Amino acid sequence: MNLSDAIDAYERHLRVERGYSPQTVRAYRADLTALAAFAETRKVSSPDGLTLDLYRDWLWEGSQRGLAKATLARRSASARGFSAWWARAGGETGTAQGAEGADAAARLRAPKADKTLPRVITREQMDGILEQLAARADDGEPGALRDVAVIEVLYAAGIRVSELTGLDIDDVDLERLTLRVVGKGSKERVVPFGVPALRAVRAWLDGGRPRFAVPRSGPALFLGSRGSRLGSRAVYELVAGLLADVPGRGPSGPHALRHTAATHLLDGGADLRAVQELLGHASLGTTQIYTHVSTERLKEAYRIAHPRA
Repeated sequence: MNLSDAIDAYERHLRVERGYSPQTVRAYRADLTALAAFAETRKVSSPDGLTLDLYRDWLWEGSQRGLAKATLARRSASARGFSAWWARAGGETGTAQGAEGADAAARLRAPKADKTLPRVITREQMDGILEQLAARADDGEPGALRDVAVIEVLYAAGIRVSELTGLDIDDVDLERLTLRVVGKGSKERVVPFGVPALRAVRAWLDGGRPRFAVPRSGPALFLGSRGSRLGSRAVYELVAGLLADVPGRGPSGPHALRHTAATHLLDGGADLRAVQELLGHASLGTTQIYTHVSTERLKEAYRIAHPRA
């Protein structure tokens, strides 16, 4: 099997057997396509020809081109995942790569990604954003009603953009104020949302969605103006536009609202494990970044307000 075919097979493995999200699969695919292009310069066209030295040279070449540490770390993870899979898959087909201990990238390491705190929107800023959206929706324009519901749900439930766009109408329990979402690894969880989000979703379902819906809309909760399921790109553009004039540093995509929801919960006294469940993190360590965010916010408030700071 040549390298291109192996990457295709690995992509199917990630989608079908591992249940990875489309975004994650695309990221792995892009990394491995770059690896294949680099391997071609070394006249390597088969997975069996990938050695630890070649993997290391590929990462080094990326670092020389100025790739961020986070990108190099992701490339390293993509390579290790592919190599481990090929070691198993190759073993089933009797190739040399599949022999025990033939996982060439098992010892591959990349520079640790720089630890940066996620962007957090203040409560006052969030209030301003939501008031701005509500004003746009005063005339009942369906797109504006949808935008209010999208932002309210993202902030209220702290869900990922892929989880939001994947919601169907039946996933929303308007009586219990809960959403059923499918997260990473196709893991399903139920998350709560609040009364403002409930009002926004009801307004969208009653006065907005019927005006966008067409036969192909299916059960999708959020729709674009042409009636198809709302896509992640449209949500990114919406959030980025809303945050463009909001003071603060860091990414301006939907994940900023997820970070904000988690931090505001912890600021309000929520238990860390409860926040972990809400966010769908497999590891508590992933959630602990938000305790750091809350501590930094406390320290900043202290520096500003305390006379002996």
